Amino acid sequence: MDNNNLINQLLMLGVGTTSIVAEKLKEASDEWVNNGTIQPEQAKTMMDDLVDKLKNEQGNFDEQFQRQLRNLLMDLGVPRQSELDELRGRIDRLERLVRDLENKMWR
Repeated sequence: MDNNNLINQLLMLGVGTTSIVAEKLKEASDEWVNNGTIQPEQAKTMMDDLVDKLKNEQGNFDEQFQRQLRNLLMDLGVPRQSELDELRGRIDRLERLVRDLENKMWR
């Protein structure tokens, strides 16, 4: 399985879970309003607060997931993009030096 596909599936799982929780909270608040337990304004305020908290937690989850994924890749020895870029630059400089030396030998 493609790593990007796996990462996308894991992120979508987090988004899906948040959506399900928000939907269930909405159902519960609607039931409380219908039973007269709370007023519609209270339900709306409560839902807005809870959805905001869920979104906040989703952001925290995403940050933690990204951090753990970076740590896992480092533990596996997968180089960062900046490290690859640095190595490419060094290879380019070495190839240039070799060409220069070869050109001097043929003169």
